[in-house]
Amino acid sequence: MKLSLASEAEQELVESARFYAREANAELGHAFISEFERSTELLLAQPHLGSVWRGVVRRLPMRRFPYSVVYYLRESEVRVLAIAH
Repeated sequence: MKLSLASEAEQELVESARFYAREANAELGHAFISEFERSTELLLAQPHLGSVWRGVVRRLPMRRFPYSVVYYLRESEVRVLAIAH
């Protein structure tokens, strides 16, 4: 299984991490990225872990942050569509 991010999801990830770094501190921005990475590692190991949301799209809530990883599954790929607040 491999991971891919839509350009919009990548932009949301960067913008959200920058927000936390700017509004709180750099460590919290890094923690946001780390939590995203933890979430996607879980999805690569267990792709059906997230709940079905809007048809074939699934979402997995992130711990510690009010965001979800929104994704769908292809044959051997987890495609992240958004990092939704």
